[in-house]
Parts: sequence; C-alpha cells; structure tokens
Amino acid sequence: MTGRIIETEADVAEGANWLAQRDAALARAYELAGPLPLRRRPDGFAALLNAIVGQQVSTASAAAIWGRMEAGGLIQPEPVLNAGQDGLRAAGLSRQKIAYALALAEAGIDYDALRQAPDADVIKTLTAVKGIGVWTAEIYAMFALGRADVFAPGDLALQEAARMIFGLSDRPKEKALRQMAEDWSPWRAVAARLFFTYYRVAKGREGIT
Repeated sequence: MTGRIIETEADVAEGANWLAQRDAALARAYELAGPLPLRRRPDGFAALLNAIVGQQVSTASAAAIWGRMEAGGLIQPEPVLNAGQDGLRAAGLSRQKIAYALALAEAGIDYDALRQAPDADVIKTLTAVKGIGVWTAEIYAMFALGRADVFAPGDLALQEAARMIFGLSDRPKEKALRQMAEDWSPWRAVAARLFFTYYRVAKGREGIT
C-alpha cells in the first residue's frame, strides 16, 4: 500500500488544514506562509540523476551542468552508460558524481513499480544506489511520487523552520525532528511543504531548489 498520494493543490490544502487544526503553532505558520505549493515534479531516472548533479554545488552550477547533460541526451540510463566516464566528465560531472551517475544507470530501478511500492520500500530501493542518501530518497518520494506521509528531517531548512515555528532555542537534529514529525502523520509531506514555504518567507530564500 502506498498510502495517500498528493496530486492536486486541493490535496495539499486538505493536509494543511488538518495540520492547522491539530497544532496551534502550525496554524500560525500556515497563516503566515499562505497557500502551499503543490511542488510535484516528474519521477524516474532523470529526476534522480538531476538530484545527483545538484549535490554540493550552487543552483547556477547545477543548472549549467544539467543543461549540458540534456543537450547531450545524457538523461536516460543507456546514453549515460554509453557516454562512460569521459562523456560524463565532458558534461561537467566530477569524478565522484560520474561514479554515482553510472551506479544509478546500472541499478536497473523499476520506476513504474516504485510508484506502487510502500514508502519504506521506496527509500530502501533508492538508498541502495551509490550516491543516493536518505535525504535524496525522501525528497524524491515527496515531490516526484507525491507521497503524503514522508518527511526529510535531515534537511537544514526544515530543521531551521521547525526551530522558528516552535520557538526552540536550537535547531532540532535529524533524529529529534523525525520524532517530532510523527505527530504530523498522515500529512508529513504537507508539513514539509509548510516548513519550506515558511522558511522562504521568514528567511527570504528557498530551502531547497
């Protein structure tokens, strides 16, 4: 069972209203943040490869490299494997990201099957691939697969938003925020949208790209 899938802005609003009714602090945050974005993106190999490209580089650098990858047709497994290290290096990937891209291309993930898999199985399948950590897998589950009850507590923007929303003295660590997020089930992914939007409003910048 995959649980609830977020497909429309109405789904997001339903979750946000549920959260606001459950917690006064979340209600205040929602009032400030306003309507929350749907924030869905296509799933599949290209989405994960794009996430790898974007690791530990600026948004501008990631966009430039991704543009070269797209221009070279290097956004599907077979072309990536055919390009090999030299072709991927020419597109601008570092040695480490070349290894990650090739590992993803070789992984043979059944992306159609992932759409039907339980949340825990999605995370397990993706994190088995070299270069894909829990954060990337959880972001993919939330925004590419639309899973309503996934959260990414390792995200610094979510941690900082939680600190501000709940008036904490320190930013909660990943383990603590994961425990806090249990109270927001079955709408943890909407809580993440609320936190990202609140963070952007409060800090004047995006938490993730």
